[in-house]
Amino acid sequence: MDLIFGDRAAQGGNAAPDLVKDVTTQTFMQDVIDASMQVPVIVDFWAPWCGPCKQLTPLLERLVRGAQGRVKLAKVNVEENQQLAQQMQVRSVPTIFAIKGGRPVDMIAGAQGERELAAFIDRLTGNAQMNAQIDAMLDAARAALADGDIGQAVGLYQQILQVAPGNPGAIAGFLRCNLAAGRVDKAREILGQIPDELKKHPEIAAVAATLELAAEGGNIDPEAAKARLDADPNDHQARFDLAMSAYARGDAATALHELLEIVRRDRSWNEDGARKRLLKIIEALGPADPVGKAGRRQLQMILMV
Repeated sequence: MDLIFGDRAAQGGNAAPDLVKDVTTQTFMQDVIDASMQVPVIVDFWAPWCGPCKQLTPLLERLVRGAQGRVKLAKVNVEENQQLAQQMQVRSVPTIFAIKGGRPVDMIAGAQGERELAAFIDRLTGNAQMNAQIDAMLDAARAALADGDIGQAVGLYQQILQVAPGNPGAIAGFLRCNLAAGRVDKAREILGQIPDELKKHPEIAAVAATLELAAEGGNIDPEAAKARLDADPNDHQARFDLAMSAYARGDAATALHELLEIVRRDRSWNEDGARKRLLKIIEALGPADPVGKAGRRQLQMILMV
C-alpha cells in the first residue's frame, strides 16, 4: 500500500491565515460580530502580565487551527483595549467568549485545560459526536499499528484525515506508519509540511524526536562499536554508539538496554548523557509503548540504588 498523504492530509492541517487574529476595539465589529455570521468566533481576552493566559492562548490557537475552519479565534489584549473589555464586562483574565450569529452564546473564565477548551469548541461547533467517532477510530488505528497491521492502520488514519485534516493524533499515527514501513524519508517530507504550531503537539513532537534520534545513529557502524565494546566493557562511548545504531535500525529494546547499562555503570558519564538520551527515546516511543514503559521502570530502579 502506498503510504502517502492525500493532498489535504499532507498539509498537516495547514489552516487559513485568518483563523487566528489579534483584534482591537476598532476591528471587533468586522472580525468578530460580522465574521460570526459565517462561522463561530472565540474571543480570548488576555493580558501580557497574565500567567495563565500564556498557557491558555497557545492551546486555543492549536485547537482552533485543528478545527480546520469550523471556528475562528480573536485575541484581545485588555491592556490595549480597555473600553472593549469593559463593554464585554470582562472582570478577569483569561476570559473567553463564544460568539455565534453576532451574539455571545457561551463563556468561560480562568485557567482551562486542553480537555475543557476542546469541549468548549465542541459545544460551539456541534462537533462532539464526530469527535467521539474519531477517538474510537484513533484507538483502533493505534491497536492495528501495534499489532503490525500497517495497512489497516493507514486506512483508518486516512479516513480520519479526510474529515479532520489537522487531527494531531492521526498525523502522528500516519508518520509512525511510514516509519514502521521503513519510509523514513517520506516521514521527514510529511513532517516538513506540517505547520510549526502543530509540530508542538506532544504526539507529533514525539515522532519528530524519533526521526532525529534515528538520523543520529544511522551512520554508526554497529560491528565496529561492538568490537570496541568487546575489547573494553567500560568503553561507554562504544556502548552509546551501539545503542544509537540499534535505535536507528528500529531496535528500541536493545538501545534502551545499552543505555541503561551505561547509567548503571557510570551515571556521570558524558554529563549524564546516557540517562538524558534514554529519556528522549522513551519520549519518542510514546507513553503507551511497552518497551518505553519497561525502560522507564528499570531506570527508576537503577536510580533508587
